[in-house]
Amino acid sequence: MGDKLLSPICFILLLTFGMACQEEKKATKFIPYKGPLEEAEKIEVLYSEEGLLKVRVKTAKQIKSGLDDKIFPKQIFVDFFGPNGQVLTTLVSDSGRYDSRTGMYRVIGNVKVVNTVKQERLLTDELTWNPNTKKIYTEKPVTVENQLSGEQLKGIGLDANQDFTQYSIRRPTGFFNAPAGMAPN
Repeated sequence: MGDKLLSPICFILLLTFGMACQEEKKATKFIPYKGPLEEAEKIEVLYSEEGLLKVRVKTAKQIKSGLDDKIFPKQIFVDFFGPNGQVLTTLVSDSGRYDSRTGMYRVIGNVKVVNTVKQERLLTDELTWNPNTKKIYTEKPVTVENQLSGEQLKGIGLDANQDFTQYSIRRPTGFFNAPAGMAPN
């Protein structure tokens, strides 16, 4: 009878001793991942309306974050097409990003827009494109050069249609040639 009683008592003592020696497990703190969800290389994005190509965007790298925002850390090339499929305007910049909340693109660094029809070139440090309104704009200093005459228009801020065929400089600065027949005030 002693062996029958000793065996369960030993088991309970061993179990209690083993539990006392076991380390308490600490709850680990959850740290959410904040890095990129996706990285892609050699990107080409095409925008079309009614079956006609309107815009082509090319870049060497795209990084997508959790909010569907996109970062383009390398040079960006954009072509804006006319109704006959010809390239009307090109845009080149050092980098850019897409904000999914606003649906707008912003290009940054050495931004150069060339209108091949009017032979004009826009130079600025930053430009925002709204694909919904088909408008581009900036608050930064701008220079618009006529590639045929060499004339330059400078100012701060610009509003234009996406193919840069029409634009207005918000605050013009510097000197420029007035059309013939204009009288000074």
